Amino acid sequence: MTGQPPVMAQPEEDDRGATVIPYEDGPLLLRGDFTLRTPDGEVIAPGRSTVALCRCGKSAIKPFCDGTHKAVGFHARAGRESPDPRASEGFEQ
Repeated sequence: MTGQPPVMAQPEEDDRGATVIPYEDGPLLLRGDFTLRTPDGEVIAPGRSTVALCRCGKSAIKPFCDGTHKAVGFHARAGRESPDPRASEGFEQ
């Protein structure tokens, strides 16, 4: 595996403002118009319009990724590993 997201056709831009891409064995890439907040509601300044958010829990600069996932052998698939729970609850996708 290359650590790159799967190559897929790019959908039309939507008006939701932000896109989140989970990288296999790596961070969540957050791109677009978003606001990051602490659990207390304080704004976290990202400093750019695209950031990598830690998924492994070991980053020294959380919530941002610092690449530590490689050193600790973090593994997580990029796609859904189980059925969408919203499907059984009647939510539209």
